[in-house]
Amino acid sequence: MLAELRTLIAVSQYGTFSAAGARIGLTQSAVSAQMQRLEDELGFALFDRTGRSATLNDAGRETLALAEEIIALYARLSERGAVAAESGMLHVGAIASAQVSFLADALARFREDRPGWRIRVVPGVSLNLLGQVDSGELDLAIIIKPPFALPSELEWRPLVTEPFVLLVPKALARG
Repeated sequence: MLAELRTLIAVSQYGTFSAAGARIGLTQSAVSAQMQRLEDELGFALFDRTGRSATLNDAGRETLALAEEIIALYARLSERGAVAAESGMLHVGAIASAQVSFLADALARFREDRPGWRIRVVPGVSLNLLGQVDSGELDLAIIIKPPFALPSELEWRPLVTEPFVLLVPKALARG
């Protein structure tokens, strides 16, 4: 919810979903998805939507004022000094094959190095996990590289290269 509130503040500062996304490192569609989730969670519309523009309505302006207070209070929580930098929540998306192979060892090493951090693993398929990273729901995801270019705000880092093997019944095998 904090990510959505921060995005709401950015939209109010920069005027459009697209401009806010450019400033905070999200695509216009990711900003739109976050605002839709926020409206769904709150149970009321925040914007008057006409054509391609979205203007804060009365409820949106009231929510914006409260969002700014919440974010300021949250920032005060993180002013605890060095301890704050040593703790947090990491949201990791992972496809099934990563979950049963190298992910468990990698997370164990991460926890040894950073015991104050909590980790939430979200299972899924590559395309859905990619969308969740793009929208800010996940901090990172272990996926199969898509056959298309990633949004410029995202970075791809190869972790494992695996050979493909074709398995067929002997009756179909050729020589």
